[in-house]
Amino acid sequence: MSRFAAQRAFCAAFLAVNRVGGSVVEPMTWQDVQAALDGFGLGLRVQLSQTSTATSQQAADTLGCELGQIAKSLCFMVDGQPVLVIASGDRRVDEKKLADLRGVARKRIKIASAEECVAIFGYPPGSVPPVGLRTPGLPVYIEDSLARYTDIFAAAGAPNAVFPLTYAQLLHVTGGTVVDLKRAG
Repeated sequence: MSRFAAQRAFCAAFLAVNRVGGSVVEPMTWQDVQAALDGFGLGLRVQLSQTSTATSQQAADTLGCELGQIAKSLCFMVDGQPVLVIASGDRRVDEKKLADLRGVARKRIKIASAEECVAIFGYPPGSVPPVGLRTPGLPVYIEDSLARYTDIFAAAGAPNAVFPLTYAQLLHVTGGTVVDLKRAG
């Protein structure tokens, strides 16, 4: 069984088990993100805010930074397989480019549901971090427009939590592949 087939099977089983009897998968927390960050030994620290940082614009307004400095985590299901795309807050992802990259038809690309985000990635939409995910080994793509910035900010597991890091640190902690996925225009 390929790595992708194994991940797809794990995700399907995880979702099926957690739907039985109406049980609910609990979201992970900003403390889980901090524990993951601590494992890298880079001194990265989660910062909690009094205001929401759930959208890229809210995060930029709260932090007083450029919208593009926000590294937004977008959760996709690509032909049933979870994929994380980390994109600049001022860019939109071209799903056709993602489909081409993954070798599937465009209609096989879906934004993960809130349930899938929590069950597979570990966090609700608006707080998905680039590290500390519930399912290890997921494909991670970093949209190349983030390279415009040395200093960026990423979600940290709660709708009011972020952590600052450099672009180089993002590459290191995610092991992500840098690709052009931005939508033209």
